[in-house]
Amino acid sequence: MIEEILPSGVVPAEAFDELPPDPAEPATLPFPEETAAVARAIPRRQREFATVRACARRALGALGLPPVPLLPGRRGAPRWPEGVVGSMTHCDGYRAAAVAPASHILAIGIDAEPNGPLPDGVLAAVALPREREQVRALGGTDPEVHWDRLLFSAKESVFKTWYPLTGRELDFDEADIALDPAAGTFTARLLVPGPVVAGRPLDVFTGRWLARDGLVVTAITLNRRGPGHPGPVLRP
Repeated sequence: MIEEILPSGVVPAEAFDELPPDPAEPATLPFPEETAAVARAIPRRQREFATVRACARRALGALGLPPVPLLPGRRGAPRWPEGVVGSMTHCDGYRAAAVAPASHILAIGIDAEPNGPLPDGVLAAVALPREREQVRALGGTDPEVHWDRLLFSAKESVFKTWYPLTGRELDFDEADIALDPAAGTFTARLLVPGPVVAGRPLDVFTGRWLARDGLVVTAITLNRRGPGHPGPVLRP
């Protein structure tokens, strides 16, 4: 599913259920450091943590890399092997990871959410007035998509792209997102100084989205040929 909104050259792996450890597939075997990192978490969180890392190791394996521990750093951002960029996401019924060589891709941000309404009060807390109006308008055109949840997912993908580049927090009200329902894309205009890429400040991220099978998924890929794009730019 996630591969449909990622460019070629970015390697995804996903699971719609837990991936129990299987000695025949080393990617599914958790490392002791990972187990220790979530030792105090509830069992559900431990299973999500293990499965999304199994997905990530599958993706890394497709790049020719051996299984390695993938530990969370500050703000929970995964620490990838040297020379690799990537992103992870998990929600009820879905886990996914996407990785790429850092020589080609600057940053990746992916997010998945259940395609259901946000809890009461959340939209007001995370969306700008213009974004809330956009959500209301889109709800009248395609009620099958929960646009408030899609907006939230897009903001999560923005943060996951932003944070590895800057090491700084980005509040929900510091990115203004415009959703394009026809193209399946979105544009995030940063309202604070963005990261500097190739000597120029980057103040806009573009991404893609998909709603299907009870999920909404979003993805942003920044490539080293330009500041941002919604579609493929690399060829295997």
